Amino acid sequence: MVFGKRVKLRAFEPAEADALWRWNHDPDVMRWMDDGYAASLARVRRNLEERAPNAYGDVLYAVEVLADGALIGLVRLRDAEPETGLAALDVYLGEKEYWGRGYATDAVHALCRFGFEDMRLHKISLTVVTENHAAISVYKKVGFVEEGRLRSVFRRDGRWYDQFTMGLLEGELVDGRP
Repeated sequence: MVFGKRVKLRAFEPAEADALWRWNHDPDVMRWMDDGYAASLARVRRNLEERAPNAYGDVLYAVEVLADGALIGLVRLRDAEPETGLAALDVYLGEKEYWGRGYATDAVHALCRFGFEDMRLHKISLTVVTENHAAISVYKKVGFVEEGRLRSVFRRDGRWYDQFTMGLLEGELVDGRP
């Protein structure tokens, strides 16, 4: 497990498929995320049951609130390669009543700290839709910087949006230790 100030990151359990399915079918939660095609609850359960255990190349954690034990989202480091020290970050909070209260920032910080200290990563990257101001704010608070812009790569509501590429190098993580 990985601890932040306000959250605990732990393995995502197959028994929590209902929450993941609910989040994936909430238009507000998925607004700026690549949601692909809808999956049945049975398929989401099966995917979690068949998912390989967390390993260097792909780490998926549930985000749990320390104060009340609520499962509120997930964070993931994927495509990690020990030869290059690079990984990509995914994050989302599915429980909207926890939005805007610092939980996402704490979860991202804790996962990045784990990536740099325990996985010995050199760089963590991500892409984010330029209109997703809340997520961009979270990433900047942790220390991510904009590195580039991908033009017209995300489609929502009949409109094309740009994405920023953002990166965080080891040593740039803003200190937020508990």
